[in-house]
Amino acid sequence: MSRSNRRTFIKTTAVVGAGYFISGTPARAYEDSPNNKLNVAVIGCGGKGSSDTDGVAGENIVALCDVDDERAGKTYEKYPNARRYRDFRALLEKECSLDAVVVSTPDHTHAHASVMAMRLGKHVYCQKPLTHSVWEARLMRDTARLYKVATQMGNQGTSDDGFRKGVEVIRCGAIGPVKEVHVWTNRPIWAQGIERPTETPPVPGHLDWDLWQGPAPEHPYNPKYCPFSWRGWWDYGTGALGDMGCHTANLAFMALDLHAPTAIEAEIDGTVGKDSPPKKSHIKWEFPARGERGPVVMHWYDGGNKPAPELSHGRELSGSGLLLVGSEGTFFSPNDYGAEHTLLPEDKFKEFKAPEPTMPRSPGHYAEWIAACKGGPRALSNFDYAARMTEALLLGNVAMRVGQRIEWDAKKMEATNCPAAAEFVRRQYRKGWNL
Repeated sequence: MSRSNRRTFIKTTAVVGAGYFISGTPARAYEDSPNNKLNVAVIGCGGKGSSDTDGVAGENIVALCDVDDERAGKTYEKYPNARRYRDFRALLEKECSLDAVVVSTPDHTHAHASVMAMRLGKHVYCQKPLTHSVWEARLMRDTARLYKVATQMGNQGTSDDGFRKGVEVIRCGAIGPVKEVHVWTNRPIWAQGIERPTETPPVPGHLDWDLWQGPAPEHPYNPKYCPFSWRGWWDYGTGALGDMGCHTANLAFMALDLHAPTAIEAEIDGTVGKDSPPKKSHIKWEFPARGERGPVVMHWYDGGNKPAPELSHGRELSGSGLLLVGSEGTFFSPNDYGAEHTLLPEDKFKEFKAPEPTMPRSPGHYAEWIAACKGGPRALSNFDYAARMTEALLLGNVAMRVGQRIEWDAKKMEATNCPAAAEFVRRQYRKGWNL
């Protein structure tokens, strides 16, 4: 989106003089002008972080942080005036002029970087899944509320017009009350269900392995962990579910107001190792009735598992997608982000007309967050919403790891029938990394 369009968005949506209050002191209230840019730092600026940096490049990129000089090299070259750090803790302590922080690290350090930034009064954009554990998701939500900072999770499909149109279609009752949700993905595309490597090659000179591990248990370096395959290790990632759940299940969570499941169970291929997620899984969540909405059962499939063919009325189930099964029809999206959809059976919905828009259209995922930082409306995937979704989804991993159905008390944040789940709800951190 052009800067002129973004200025128009902010002028028409922001409350004049509105600001966020941080620790009892009003933060700067912004008007979007060429001379009033945010001072932004990006933590984890290599890999996915490079595109996240580009996404906020209209602001002042004052600091960049990455533990891998080689992986971050192109970003450093592109933004030569930004100060460079390896340790995000040092960055956040020293960069007093910061207004906002983008966190694009592996899952296991999302909460540590984001919570520290929020406690310092910084607005935060954090990649999906929001956190590595259920407890961290709750902490992220509570911290954002306490410090009243502008937040956004990096599930960019939320800002697509097609996604918001799909939410409106479900909310208007086009397919009747929804009783079942089916979500599937082509992940994992990295190794899972494997044993921990025993080789101990030397750590590359461009990588600070100790900082990369952060709060995770200490292990000898191995290229099977990073830079790519960390999602296939419980210590660092959250498997296929963590990688894609906040994308592909997003529309269902938003349209149906799903949160706080009461029970979760999982079927897997083989066994769940203590180190790595299984090769494939089928997970089921039971959500209770919410207001006028009835209960919903949600199914997740990965590793080649997919819903029963009859659910899609003859439509091919692509690599990833979403089905919402209602009493009057089915909503089908063959898209990771829910950005396109078809109502099935097609003959029944030939005359269907989309409802009038009830949701604002986004100026772009990064621009929406930047506008919120400058006093505009909250970004749609703010941490209030994103943390609840992440918390519910990651309970699927808890159910896999304990190997049984769990009965969930969201208020107490505990599996009432399975005390063993506690260690997976809230993980232990390496010395010096407590939150």
